[in-house]
Amino acid sequence: MRLLSFALSWAAVLAGTITLSPSPPGYPPPGHGSALNLTIFHVNDIHAHLDEITTSGTDCTNPAKGCYGGYARIKAAVDAGRKSVKNSLFLNMGDEFQGTLFFSYYGGEVIADTLNQLNFDAMTLGNHEFDRGDTYLGQFLANLTVPIVCANVDSANPTINTTVKPYHVFPQYKLAVIAVTTDTIPTTSNPDKSTTFSDPTDTIQHWTNYVYAHEHVERVIVMTHIGYDVDLELAKNTRGVHLVIGGHSHTLLGNMAGAAGPYPTVVQNLDGEDVYILQAYRYGEYLGYIDIEFAPGGRVASWTGGPIHLTNTSVQDTSLQSQIKAWRAPFDAFGNQVVGSTSILLNHNGCKTGECNFGDLICDVMMDYRKNQSAPAGCILNGGGIRVDIPVGDITRGDVINAFPFGNAVTDVRLTGQAIWDIFAGAVSGTSLTNGAAVVTWPQIAGFTVTYDPTTKKLLSLEIGGATIDLAATYTIVTSDYAAGGGDNIIPAQTGFAVLDTLDEVLTAYILRVGTVNEDVQGRVVLVPS
Repeated sequence: MRLLSFALSWAAVLAGTITLSPSPPGYPPPGHGSALNLTIFHVNDIHAHLDEITTSGTDCTNPAKGCYGGYARIKAAVDAGRKSVKNSLFLNMGDEFQGTLFFSYYGGEVIADTLNQLNFDAMTLGNHEFDRGDTYLGQFLANLTVPIVCANVDSANPTINTTVKPYHVFPQYKLAVIAVTTDTIPTTSNPDKSTTFSDPTDTIQHWTNYVYAHEHVERVIVMTHIGYDVDLELAKNTRGVHLVIGGHSHTLLGNMAGAAGPYPTVVQNLDGEDVYILQAYRYGEYLGYIDIEFAPGGRVASWTGGPIHLTNTSVQDTSLQSQIKAWRAPFDAFGNQVVGSTSILLNHNGCKTGECNFGDLICDVMMDYRKNQSAPAGCILNGGGIRVDIPVGDITRGDVINAFPFGNAVTDVRLTGQAIWDIFAGAVSGTSLTNGAAVVTWPQIAGFTVTYDPTTKKLLSLEIGGATIDLAATYTIVTSDYAAGGGDNIIPAQTGFAVLDTLDEVLTAYILRVGTVNEDVQGRVVLVPS
């Protein structure tokens, strides 16, 4: 998409070069313009969870234990809510692809069908929308009726170029939504090599300035798929934006246990004005909901609301739920086959930021898979590739596929001891020593003992096979094709590696062989505070 084109979407972000004027051109001063009462419903990071789920994101097969979310509940709640208010928007922050058999089996077909029935007012693009490349994304977008807004993507694909717009104006509200996605997509997904992503903050400021100067609007909503922490920084470093609705980081906001912050979270922008930041967790367990009173001039005067927890007691749209259940039929028989059991929760929570037992297990399985061929000295795998828990009890094929839905395959790479040291030094500091960019997720490991100081973020020691790593030696490391290609910016991008069986296939075969797994956290990462 060329940045001079126009746009549609709900509340994400803008793109361009920051103009550090006291106010964006055309920005209405306080007290000028009109007031507006607006109800906003929003979702993010559904990840193909069209049907109801458990709290860990797996399929809900026992309603007595609690079922949550599902697009049928979301539709019923939004439809009912919109009937009771005069002015409303329903916005989608992206990442509809990947996560369940609905995508693994159907691709984007039934997801597009579902989204069209939800009557979103705008949607932006998540990083996983690019997992199958620009051509596939273009085909998916061509089947949508919802306006797609994303200001910071520049693709040569003709459908993306004509469909995706930097902003969308709702003239009845004198409001524009501007959207942005994460500029880390080249290392977290599979866009075309020619596709580029500009800085989210600069882009938002550019298009905020533009719409105030060229459109008849008095207020701007930013939609983002950049993560909660980046949302906070964007809000602090822009002007003319007072509401940011985000996704990507799966952040739970509100007053419930485990929330990362309040809903909304309020920070001050460059002009010292309040900016309200929202996010609605992940997988559709919560529906974001807020009533906003915009004062004349576009600032927020007051608000009420909070995330709506969609539980067993939440009404479902019966027509949509019937469709979803019918779509399940072709893959349910396969997905429900029991392959073994686990006597311990295989926990994916925390895998992105540190050692987790599911990460220890999958790396041990990968080492076992390659022991008679390449005899790897260690395993390095991106923690973000583990998507859901597997609870205590039977393990089905569907459970394994949902935990590893991307089709990533096992591969071997040859790395020097120095390169491996640099990988972990970068992981510890959060910044790659190879390219200076952020390391996206923590590496799950086997064969290594990593000791570091969490205060100074300094790597203190690194062992492989129980001995101090030899920086001059070369080691065989088992990983995935995604990580080997530079995915999540952990391993410097390699070439020429052979692609073997997929992670879900390897784990399924292992469970079939051993029957029951019970791996707890192994203590491969040692923290030594200064």
